[in-house]
Amino acid sequence: MEKTRIILTDDHQLFRNGLKMLLEAIPEFTIAGEASNGAEFLNLLQGCDADIALMDINMPEMDGVEATRRGLKLCPSLAVIALSMYGEEEYYYKMVDAGARGFLLKDSDINEVKEAILTVKKGGSYFSQELLHHVIQRIKNRETETKSANLSKREKEILLKICEGLSNQEIAETLFISKRTVDKHRANLLYKTNSKNTASLILFAIKNKLIEI
Repeated sequence: MEKTRIILTDDHQLFRNGLKMLLEAIPEFTIAGEASNGAEFLNLLQGCDADIALMDINMPEMDGVEATRRGLKLCPSLAVIALSMYGEEEYYYKMVDAGARGFLLKDSDINEVKEAILTVKKGGSYFSQELLHHVIQRIKNRETETKSANLSKREKEILLKICEGLSNQEIAETLFISKRTVDKHRANLLYKTNSKNTASLILFAIKNKLIEI
């Protein structure tokens, strides 16, 4: 069985050691390297021998945003999952713009970490449900002004299904339409919302109060 190769990047060694021990106990995972900051992470990527990067956001020398941006230029096939703490919402859009495909709270259960890794490895995006609850509540409290981006009823419907984690094929089957139609609507959603990927679409839906969790 080919193992998923993971790089851990976090400036707290105790946290890294604990997460490494938990991940190495999962047969299908292996730790390809460890880094305490973005600069060390980039050095590890020279051979591009990794599938997943678990990336802290706030680190000395080079933060997770810049490390993700540069890292994906070196290794475009790498999937980056941000390791977040409460109060770091201001960085989420920056991480998505840099190319992150998932967000996990640092106190997430190992089963959720495993689910996130497997999801993004398959090409999907992953957001911790607890994190989504928190972000939505913060947005509600701030009474953020929304912008609809002139989405049609069908586009909003498909966006909600995307936020539920459904693939284009699954959305097509659920809504009784063709996959080609879903593909076209997804492309329109990316264009209208100025989003780069699925993770960015989910954040757009949260910010504009199109989903409730």
